[in-house]
Amino acid sequence: MLHQKFSERGLRILAFPCNQFGAQEPWEESIIKHYLRNSLDVEFDLFSKVHVNGQSSHPFFKFLKSKLRDSKFNFIKWNFGKFLIDRRGVPRKRYGSITPPL
Repeated sequence: MLHQKFSERGLRILAFPCNQFGAQEPWEESIIKHYLRNSLDVEFDLFSKVHVNGQSSHPFFKFLKSKLRDSKFNFIKWNFGKFLIDRRGVPRKRYGSITPPL
């Protein structure tokens, strides 16, 4: 897994569940965390559920989208959008949901 392979070199994966894409993440945060930790054995940082699009977008995603525009409308199109941020906190690249995490 990407996190295991590169965490010693400083890579941190930050996951933010979101229910804005076809209501595919309806569960409570505690259930999501339990499933990821126990069923998938993930070790990356998992944050609270947020909105990534619209007026109620989390400030972190407003910032990322402002720095790395994707389209005229600049919204995250589907689950598993990814942003690469360097060690200094500068957003460098944006990836869509179909891009594998490697």
